[in-house]
Amino acid sequence: MSASLELWPSSPRRAGPPSRIDQLRRKVNELPCALLLFAQLGALLAYPFVETATIGDYREAGRAIFGLIGLLVLFLAVRAVRATPALTWVAVVLGGPVVMLTVAEAVWPDNDPIAFWSALLHALFYFYTGYGLLRYMFADNWVTRDELYATGATFTVVAWGFAYLYVAVQFLWPNSFTIYGETLPGVRTWYELLYLSITTMTSTGLSDIYAVTPHARSFVLLQQIAGMLYVALVVARLVGLTIARFRQ
Repeated sequence: MSASLELWPSSPRRAGPPSRIDQLRRKVNELPCALLLFAQLGALLAYPFVETATIGDYREAGRAIFGLIGLLVLFLAVRAVRATPALTWVAVVLGGPVVMLTVAEAVWPDNDPIAFWSALLHALFYFYTGYGLLRYMFADNWVTRDELYATGATFTVVAWGFAYLYVAVQFLWPNSFTIYGETLPGVRTWYELLYLSITTMTSTGLSDIYAVTPHARSFVLLQQIAGMLYVALVVARLVGLTIARFRQ
């Protein structure tokens, strides 16, 4: 394994078989994108339980904790992959304010400017992480097991980014999204917009949540194009390289 993928280099002085902690650490070093992918898939199931959690008077505490854990996983993945020399420091520059704004959202849940800038910076952070993962997958013509996991992790990271982008959109253009059957558009939660984002990205059909204003629809159109290009360019390339590897 190359040195650029090491998070915590193991000591060569330890004698005897590796402990379970060493084995787990080696797996994290070797498969950082697998960690990211499974963490985000687990988050899809965990979020409904923590969305309404409260700590004292802080009724948005569950969402803040959820966001901070997600950012921690992203930082680990970015630190492990480091597809470009600039990736780590740019992620830190973007991630620092995101962490502070996530905590601020829990303390002042009704502050619209904080919520808007938090959503916008979250989107930038996730999109930049997706860019780094793409560079990681396109760095060579050899497909590793972690790069296969990176295919799924990049997809979820970009879907997360669009969900936060939709949150920012509905701050700029209120009532941009609605649920089928509602007479008037309302404010959609982040989880509802994540549902819209993943449905759009996978092209599985129209969600029961959909855009109703021109600006919102333009961003949905961009995600539809991004989802199509992802399958056509990224997935097809990795499948082709994998088949070529077994034919050698």
